[in-house]
Amino acid sequence: MKCRPRMSRWSLALACCAALGGCVVAPARPPQPAPRVEVVPVAPVPGYHWVRGHYRWNGYRWVWVRGHWVP
Repeated sequence: MKCRPRMSRWSLALACCAALGGCVVAPARPPQPAPRVEVVPVAPVPGYHWVRGHYRWNGYRWVWVRGHWVP
């Protein structure tokens, strides 16, 4: 008669948890929305240029970053 080692239910459950512990399922990122229409204000100082508004992914959702003037 052969003697086979048996795993208890607890050790089997623990082995399964350890094997699946590294699995991470991230939700699919939704597509980026259409850009918003912005009215470009007058430059505060000559020589500044306008950076258009855009969407930025913050890890959970798309966030609108308003357009702004930069030197």
